[in-house]
Amino acid sequence: MRRRRAAPTQDSAVELIGVDHVYLTVSDFASSCRFYDRLMKVLGFKKGTAPIRGEPHCHYYNRSFQVSIRPAHHRAVKHDPYAAGLHHLSLRVADRAGVDQVARKLRALRIKAKGPRLWPEYSPDYYAVFFNDPRSGLKL
Repeated sequence: MRRRRAAPTQDSAVELIGVDHVYLTVSDFASSCRFYDRLMKVLGFKKGTAPIRGEPHCHYYNRSFQVSIRPAHHRAVKHDPYAAGLHHLSLRVADRAGVDQVARKLRALRIKAKGPRLWPEYSPDYYAVFFNDPRSGLKL
């Protein structure tokens, strides 16, 4: 005998399966494009440059995720992670070896990074490498 599942109701929660894309607003678009072009290429992302509403954008994407950058409308000081808005962007890899590989690639690009190492203040098994967008100051 099979148990019959209840039909979903209109009040059932929608299952979210991931983040599709993130848009980052940068203070110096040309410089940030150069930084993200190098970074995202070594991380396996492809690039598109379709403008939106006449404004330049760089779109970096892989088969499951997209990071886009766009110019800020107002020149601002470096990113303040404690102001309203995005604190930081964290990308996930499959295992520690992936984190180590990213760290090596960052150093090959001469991108200053902290780690890779365990960061037990976040979780006992939180193994990561941290770095910043050198122009906007966004923590990645």
